[in-house]
Amino acid sequence: MAIAAAGCYFSSLSSAVTYRGSLLPGLGRLASTAPRDSPFPLSLKSESKRPPKKDSSSPPPPPPPPSAKTSWDKGKPISQKKYPGRSKDERPYPFVDGDRNRGSAGRSESTGFGSSGLQRKEKRGFNFTEQRSQTEPGKFQDAASLNAVVKVYCTHTEPDYSLPWQKQRQYTSTGSAFMIGDGKLLTNAHCVEHYTQVKVKRRGDDTKYVAKVLAKGIDCDIALLSVESEGFWKGAEPLQLGHLPQLQDAVTVVGYPLGGDTISVTKGVVSRIEVTSYAHGSSDLLGIQIDAAINPGNSGGPAFNDQGECIGVAFQVYRSEEAENIGYVIPTTVVSHFLNDYDRNGKYTGFPCLGVLLQKLENPALRECLKVQSNEGVLVRRVEPTSDANNVLKEGDVITSFDDVHVGCEGTVPFRSSERIAFRYLISQKFAGDVVQLGIIRAGTFVKVPVILNPRVHLVPYHIEGGQPSYLIIAGLVFTPLSEPLIDEECEDSIGLKLLAKARYSLARFKGEQIVILSQVLANEVNIGYEDMGNQQVLKFNGTQIKNIRHLAHLVDSCKDKYLVFEFEDNYLAVLEREAAMAASSCILKDYGIPAERSSDLLEPYVDLPTDNEKVEQDFGNSPVSSLEIGNDGILWA
Repeated sequence: MAIAAAGCYFSSLSSAVTYRGSLLPGLGRLASTAPRDSPFPLSLKSESKRPPKKDSSSPPPPPPPPSAKTSWDKGKPISQKKYPGRSKDERPYPFVDGDRNRGSAGRSESTGFGSSGLQRKEKRGFNFTEQRSQTEPGKFQDAASLNAVVKVYCTHTEPDYSLPWQKQRQYTSTGSAFMIGDGKLLTNAHCVEHYTQVKVKRRGDDTKYVAKVLAKGIDCDIALLSVESEGFWKGAEPLQLGHLPQLQDAVTVVGYPLGGDTISVTKGVVSRIEVTSYAHGSSDLLGIQIDAAINPGNSGGPAFNDQGECIGVAFQVYRSEEAENIGYVIPTTVVSHFLNDYDRNGKYTGFPCLGVLLQKLENPALRECLKVQSNEGVLVRRVEPTSDANNVLKEGDVITSFDDVHVGCEGTVPFRSSERIAFRYLISQKFAGDVVQLGIIRAGTFVKVPVILNPRVHLVPYHIEGGQPSYLIIAGLVFTPLSEPLIDEECEDSIGLKLLAKARYSLARFKGEQIVILSQVLANEVNIGYEDMGNQQVLKFNGTQIKNIRHLAHLVDSCKDKYLVFEFEDNYLAVLEREAAMAASSCILKDYGIPAERSSDLLEPYVDLPTDNEKVEQDFGNSPVSSLEIGNDGILWA
């Protein structure tokens, strides 16, 4: 289930983005960062200042030299930022609308148009006559359906994960959404990620209405919006969700992509339906692959069949040197699961997982050794400590059925009439808290066991709940939980291979566990000798194993010893005199313009977590999950 093969990457889509505002007051970047090359071949230009020429008689521009070729990004929305007061060749080009990867700064804008699809087709002799023929509606000409598609204007303010007490500069982006009735709209979660304001505008209207974000599903990349203004809904007809399409069915994608301000329509066919990697949420759910053009700004727009029914939501594309015209749509089965989850709980709780690592049983000798008589089943290699399956399943069990649906030796189950699909598809049809019956073979004996499904507990989260990361500053030592956005912001090289391996492959041993790191040291007399420390995991405080950032704050607050002793990897020590450290804290905060010594969530009373002491004492790296296991299990999101 790995996200993509080498040279091929997924990318969630958003649209043109404009930077506004200024940096919040506070400290400039202390730790030097080397932004990783972003693997998406895009160089977006301003729609208003540099529209593409539409004279098809003009020869296509020559391809850029190898030195000017842009890099690729995996799992990032596509956007454009504008910096006032800079020439076009000086403008940085970071990616936005998500928190997986960050783009490279200082990128020239001389290499293409507003989307990789346009840029790549120009290199192959692309002309605009072909583009006009692609956007003809064909059979789909339902004006009411087109009028239900709206344009989304979002202002984002992302956290600064390296300097967690402040936020980055705000920027704006545009995307698409559509009406589903009851005063609600659907769009992509990455279109409203880290939002501070969301506005929507209907087709043919010049008024923008303020929208409220009711729920965001990071794993399924869906967001639910509402608009309270009655004027917005006047004469509106919501879209009807249709059924899962068949292969080769015609599909029409509608939205507001880059290249113009009015609505856009592109056509294609359904190419494939299977479990797909969702770039924004780093999850695996059912997806529809189509060959209709999906460009920046199409995100959140609907895809229709010939009957005018909505069959899904456009959300990402797949680019490589060997492939073209591969776009992805979130099917209505996933959309319905998201809406039902919200209706059941009043909030979005997420897709559940079984919490096991699996191995295929294709080899006959392996099946015979495990006493599996028929050509079926998958081997349980490891069970997550935080899952309910940990109380039921054991390593060496063979799962042969899921709610009486037989599981094949390749880890697949029947799908529709004559197809098969990955076993994890059945899990994704359930809700958090559902109980399923697993048929297993244990030591040659077949038994059925009940297992409760719940969302997976991530040791290193892909997204920060609440938006702002936690932090704790003790005498200039800045502690924060390790997260994927922090890794992306700091660059993998500065994180270190050992810590990066733990982030990628280790499992949470109990709910609430975090990897707490010393992000940097704010130089002061009290911490002389520690100034060069950074991005190191802190394991113990005064001899006590640290469970999470809240636990560390509690230990420091309750400490009465003369010294504060922090133990890091490889037995590295940092010792501070307690009274001197507390006295210096206020001066350090003032010198560096930091508003508080800790984030607001650490001001709440500490509640100890029920954990197994033996598990806490185990090192993170004792039994990591290998990349092969992640690729085969389909339950741990890679």
